[in-house]
Amino acid sequence: MASYGGYTKTGYGTQAGNDGGGFMGASQQGSQGQGSKSYSDDSLRPVTIKQLVDCEEAYPGADLEIDGIPITQVTVVGQVRAVNPQATNITYKLDDGTATMDVKKWVDAEKADDNDPKFAPDTYVRVWGRLKNFNGKKHIGAHFMRAIDDGNEVSYHLLEAAYVHLYFTKGAQPGGNNNAAAGGGDSMFVDGGGYTGGAGNATAGGGAAGNARLAKCSRNAQSMFNFLNNSPEGNEGMHLNMIASNTGMSVRDVLAAADELLGSGLVYTTIDDETWAILDY
Repeated sequence: MASYGGYTKTGYGTQAGNDGGGFMGASQQGSQGQGSKSYSDDSLRPVTIKQLVDCEEAYPGADLEIDGIPITQVTVVGQVRAVNPQATNITYKLDDGTATMDVKKWVDAEKADDNDPKFAPDTYVRVWGRLKNFNGKKHIGAHFMRAIDDGNEVSYHLLEAAYVHLYFTKGAQPGGNNNAAAGGGDSMFVDGGGYTGGAGNATAGGGAAGNARLAKCSRNAQSMFNFLNNSPEGNEGMHLNMIASNTGMSVRDVLAAADELLGSGLVYTTIDDETWAILDY
């Protein structure tokens, strides 16, 4: 269960310590009254592939929407049906039982082992990334992928996607409150799950699962993660120079730590390749 312990509570009906159904309340407030798009509008939403296939633009050039809500960061769970390695990326055809979609994972040409497919056909994987629409064909640009080693995660993801869909189409559950996650309460796990922390820990790279991955990282990577986690940078993230000046690390050390955290699925790049934020899921 440790691999998806951060999902003990869902965002629907304020069960995750906010009332945004997957959207952090502070991010919504920060975008009000602004004419331009802000990275604070970003959120991570669990979806099915069919939802991604069916979503449409309100008008040409507009953000893609599901249930009337613009989508940016998404997470899907599915089974690899085909693998197509290329010089710059590996394309996986992913099937979650509702539809199929291509997932493109860009690789570093300087790392030879990155050119080999990491996930064989029939492997179940979780993907975090952005929905892309190129020449009328949609695909997911993956920030991070990992294999699923517990079948319960597949079922739970479908429940979570349905739960968030209900929030936006039917409204919040009556009696929802912001303290539900901190008090433990009922879980949607079969055996109670591996996450035992409160709502505050859920945003630190996925609760117990995130803590386990962080423990395997180097000291510099842990220092960078802790700085990002304790800084009120929002979804815009923190720039390379700011991290270096506040942690005492060199620019090279920060870049190495960032690569390590990216590879572990703990952070993601935001406005450019030298600005990072905690990956909340």
